[in-house]
Amino acid sequence: MAGKIIIAVPSKGRLKDQAASVFERAGIALRQVGHERGYRGALEGLDGVEVVFISAAEIVHQLKTGRVHLGVTGEDLIRETLPDVDSTVEFLKPLGFGRADVVVAVPDCWLDVARMADLEDVAAQFARAHGRPLRVATKYMNLTRRFFAASGVAGYRIVESVGATEATPAAGAAELIVDITTTGTTLRANHLKVLEDGLILKSQAHLFASRAASWTPDVTKLRDAIAAKLSA
Repeated sequence: MAGKIIIAVPSKGRLKDQAASVFERAGIALRQVGHERGYRGALEGLDGVEVVFISAAEIVHQLKTGRVHLGVTGEDLIRETLPDVDSTVEFLKPLGFGRADVVVAVPDCWLDVARMADLEDVAAQFARAHGRPLRVATKYMNLTRRFFAASGVAGYRIVESVGATEATPAAGAAELIVDITTTGTTLRANHLKVLEDGLILKSQAHLFASRAASWTPDVTKLRDAIAAKLSA
């Protein structure tokens, strides 16, 4: 079908459930096609729409290559994964769920460290005392590098986190972290504090459009109809 539009939505977990609620409230409920555990679907009330259920991270790659026209995923994943966000995707609509802040957090016993400038001072002292740079545990390596560079912090190295990032300082695997937080409760439970100017990104789920996809007039009309319903 010449006018078909493909939209990718998260395939599991809270993001899938919250996306389903948003689409249902907009009057275009997500509907799985075929087996109940299948990965294809449609939007009720809109013909010419194919839904694919894939992981939130994979949605970013599908948007980048233009294999899907639209995708629902987190801004944090988009900005972490894509080197040139604005030329790759268009931000169509914030969806009001999946909210999380990407932050820099240090041990709360670091009483003299409140801002990123303090962190650079500590990094120099740490290197002199220990002969190595501060270790920053994170899953957000690109966001971390860009933010630390913009803040003038150079004396560190990144330790890629594969588990619970907030536990790495107590475990001795890192001195500080960059991670997502919603309430700060988990950070406080692990004796960490967010630096006063350590907010890297306020993230939430968005409806994104791929700039690499094929946008025929029919597909563009469907995109506008979906965005309008989600904005109503």
